[in-house]
Amino acid sequence: MSSTLSVPKVRNLLLSLSVFILTACDISQLNNPYPEADQGQDILYSSFSERPKHLDPAVAYSSDEYGFIGQIYEPPLQYHYLKRPYQLQPLTAVELPAVRYLDKQGNELPDSATDAEIAFSEYLISLKPGIMYQPHPAFSQSGPGRYLYHALTDQQLAAIDTLTDLPEQQTRTLTAEDYVYQIKRLAYPKTQSPIAELMAGYIDGFAEFAQATAGIPLKELKNQTLRGVQALNEHQYRIRIKGKYPQFEYWLAMPFFAPMPWEADAFYAQPGLKNKNITLDWFPVGTGPYWLQENNPNRRMVLAKNPHYHPDFYPSEGDAGDREAGWLNDAGKPLPFVDKVVYTLEKETIPYWAKFLQGYYDASGIASDSFDQAVQFSGSGDPQLTSMMREKQIQLQTSVATSVFYMGFNMLDPVIGGDSEANRKLRQAISIAVDYEEFIAIFANGRGVAAQGALPPGIFGYQAGEAGINPVVYDWQNGKPQRKSIEKAKQLMAEAGYPNGIDPKTGEALLLYFDTTATGSDDKALMNWYRKQFEKLGIQLVIRGTDYNRFQEKMRSGAAQIFVWGWNADYPDPENFFFLLYGPNSKVKQGGENAGNYANPEFDRLFEQMRNMDNGPQRQIIIDQMQDILRRDAPWLFGYFPKDFALLHSWYKNLKPARMISNRLKYSRIDTGLREQKRQEWNHAEFWPLLLGFALLAVAFYPAVKAYRRRQFETR
Repeated sequence: MSSTLSVPKVRNLLLSLSVFILTACDISQLNNPYPEADQGQDILYSSFSERPKHLDPAVAYSSDEYGFIGQIYEPPLQYHYLKRPYQLQPLTAVELPAVRYLDKQGNELPDSATDAEIAFSEYLISLKPGIMYQPHPAFSQSGPGRYLYHALTDQQLAAIDTLTDLPEQQTRTLTAEDYVYQIKRLAYPKTQSPIAELMAGYIDGFAEFAQATAGIPLKELKNQTLRGVQALNEHQYRIRIKGKYPQFEYWLAMPFFAPMPWEADAFYAQPGLKNKNITLDWFPVGTGPYWLQENNPNRRMVLAKNPHYHPDFYPSEGDAGDREAGWLNDAGKPLPFVDKVVYTLEKETIPYWAKFLQGYYDASGIASDSFDQAVQFSGSGDPQLTSMMREKQIQLQTSVATSVFYMGFNMLDPVIGGDSEANRKLRQAISIAVDYEEFIAIFANGRGVAAQGALPPGIFGYQAGEAGINPVVYDWQNGKPQRKSIEKAKQLMAEAGYPNGIDPKTGEALLLYFDTTATGSDDKALMNWYRKQFEKLGIQLVIRGTDYNRFQEKMRSGAAQIFVWGWNADYPDPENFFFLLYGPNSKVKQGGENAGNYANPEFDRLFEQMRNMDNGPQRQIIIDQMQDILRRDAPWLFGYFPKDFALLHSWYKNLKPARMISNRLKYSRIDTGLREQKRQEWNHAEFWPLLLGFALLAVAFYPAVKAYRRRQFETR
């Protein structure tokens, strides 16, 4: 029996291939990484590069962690999504906290009382009724007080790999006691909250509570009394802090002060669950618009809409221009808009970028290796999308972050620090010579704004335009700041006692030392750039690279001379930036955040006066005076404020830049019909080249088969 294909068989095979290919022409998006069931669903697609370390709101304190827990947990306050500067508003609270001032005896004081008279400030927080938690096994009961899963047996534990393996998922209402319990968790030493030390200086009785509970088991925590925090009834609680500290309200908008039901701690404290990595850090429980449906750090994380989410609505008013930008198109509509948020693990930027361009991610940042493909700068320096991005109707959003990166001087150093006029002029000369506009262009792809002082835009007290320039470093020319000439810097060097950069003690170039953790091969160009900036003044900059732990030790001991540091605002108030230069916060002397150990009695006096003031003209005057002192003393090269660049597809709605707002996912809306249409356009599989190839192959193959069969027939 011959295995040779006959002509009819070849013909049939080619016909079958043609039918298959023609049928396949209806197949599209073969590169789609998502299941077919997702098509047309209200799903937002994003990514993560590594799993957040903490999802416990008492411990989490990084932007990648807040990206998740900000959607799950709800502190009593939040920031208005559209208004700038940022404004606090109620979230689970009925209204902003009522504040009253007390003297040392507990007697109420008038609002006009001086800071010296105020011994305590009391914040009364009233909660909205009827707010429910997400379904969770920690709440499940068979009867009052009889919790189903608080004492799991070995047999039950053996059958559990994830929370969904526990069939009963119940809920309960939010109470004031849940907020009180969370503050107790902040103070509980075994929690190791990063803000415990700070709050011990503010919340009455916090430090004593921490000391008293150091040895008790977690299950007894809810029964302990914290003097300054008390639930008055089911929907009201009170927090008493020491003295007057208006910025405390900002902390009430952070996840640290979100509610935590004691049942969650009791449930997760079971050793058998910890061994299976079923913990609060892995499976959070909150009242927010979303809950963590899936946590698979090797593949994806999924947030799903909380079925019990309380009534919440998109804002009906915003800033000037918000309506024109489309950010008020959904005014008054119920939140959240998106049913699910899928985060896929992407360790490399190039695959993420490719999927974004194909429409499989809804938004993207811009990595350095993709920047030129996405953005180009106009002659005036304004960022613009490339033609490829415009053809895809991709939108570019830019916003200056409430962050600062600065070069700091150790003010305890005898050469570069201190308050002598000579050392001050040396720092001023360096401030002029180190060209941060050039730094931004070369090393940040233009994504930054050279800083004129300690406060970034969006923070009360920041002054735009000529009123806000640093006159030591810049002149105002043609409607914008112009860095002073290097000749002016050299003049200051001579006045400081270092003509042409020569140290009179050695007769050679002045040696200064730059301590850094940037020691990789990729950092070489940056370090060379720093050297060249100092060389403009004849200064020899010695780079002292070290690992992070050694660098931290140098900073704590005051052994570093010049360094680079950064700060992201915890809350939008000038106090959160100026405290980085407040004398009593010295890193060497007090272990504080004043990394350069700057101390100026007049600045400190003004800081103490400004910190507790309400925003207004008088506070602005003091802030301006503080900025003037810093510009003259130059304890920092103010560096730059980073600029966030984001790319959004045309179907992504309502994403207003808002780095301070951690719960912004609920405002996002996806036009799923438009997304599907664009995906079809960009990823439609084209089979005609394959069909043409098969046809050509058939044309070439058919005569050969026919001739072969004829020869076979002739030899028979």
